[in-house]
Amino acid sequence: MKSTFNVLFYLRKNRLNKERKSDIMVRITVNGKMVQFNSKLDVDPKLWDPKMGKATGKTIQAIKLNSSLDNIKAIIIQHHREISNKELDVTAEKVKNAFLGIHIKEETLMSLFQKQIEDLKIQEGKGVSKDSIQKYERTRDRLKIFMLSKYNISDINIKEINHTFICDFEIHLRVTYDCVNNTATKYIQRFKSIILRAINNGLIHANPFANYKIRFEKFDRGYLTQEEIERIMAKEFPVKRLEHVRDIFIFSCFTGLAYVDVRELQKDNIRTSFDGNLWIMGKRGKTRIPYNVPLLEIPKMILDKYKDKSPNGFLLPVLSNQKTNTYLKEIADICEISKNLTFHLARHTFATLTLTKGVSIESVSKMLGHTNINTTQIYARITNQKISQDMKEFAGKIKGIENIR
Repeated sequence: MKSTFNVLFYLRKNRLNKERKSDIMVRITVNGKMVQFNSKLDVDPKLWDPKMGKATGKTIQAIKLNSSLDNIKAIIIQHHREISNKELDVTAEKVKNAFLGIHIKEETLMSLFQKQIEDLKIQEGKGVSKDSIQKYERTRDRLKIFMLSKYNISDINIKEINHTFICDFEIHLRVTYDCVNNTATKYIQRFKSIILRAINNGLIHANPFANYKIRFEKFDRGYLTQEEIERIMAKEFPVKRLEHVRDIFIFSCFTGLAYVDVRELQKDNIRTSFDGNLWIMGKRGKTRIPYNVPLLEIPKMILDKYKDKSPNGFLLPVLSNQKTNTYLKEIADICEISKNLTFHLARHTFATLTLTKGVSIESVSKMLGHTNINTTQIYARITNQKISQDMKEFAGKIKGIENIR
């Protein structure tokens, strides 16, 4: 619905000052609701045109007075425009307060997002990863684009956010960015954390998310089979960048390290453990949970291949996550693998491959840096090959029982 806005000047005729002049009042009307206040200007009632809302005549006094009124009106219009660009709920009271310099401190969505991001940046490397910060920045930016396209505003008072606003943002994510359910839900989840921050700080009392259900769909990311891993490892690539990305991906397939942990890997992370063998030891960049993984021959060969080829003391020259995933899709095409090849798929592959080969889920969980085996089960897939192997062992243990009569 289109907003209505008007500024009107009129006289307070029932009260004259010592000079027999009337005060000029200002009336601001927004969507049928009005406020009024004294302009601090006055005029002889005989020289006032009520229809035009200004003084009559061409005297110096009349010209000066009308110029002052025009200036007041222009300033009020400017305040109305600025408030309209920031807030959904524009009221006459807000415009009046802005003109009179009465500033009522109201937190906005963008200001709260900025505070959250600044707090996260302080904690970077101490339980908060750079990737987490970037996700909040991306959520903030997409909310800003959404508000501009849907409401023609660049920010919104935190008190004005309601259930409809949340639902409209979800639709925007799905339509504009083609987000699948879980991706859209992640954005909404970060948005909700800002609202909870506002509630916890007493900025709002009603929770707009009260009747909004956040639902994640179970999603099988899949994994690579041993045959597919071998196919990728054996492939000769025509360009070095694909060979480079292939090697880093295979390294993760045999260590289970996430992208950020491979990228941040340093010499201090490679240590001789209690058994006299080399292990990869560190804390996950995402959660700061410790992980300990024996260094197998394949990842050790990859470390040797790229020794002293990465700047800043890192062991592997890892490209950006976006470039890595783009090149992995090229690798999948070249190797005739129809699966959606992403770097995170290597972590799932490690979990599934180790379980298939008989490693206990408790050991796999520890190597992945999980605190809960339920989390490990999301990554791991028990293949038909493993079921067949287990049942053969079981059949051997009960062999002869069929002869009992």
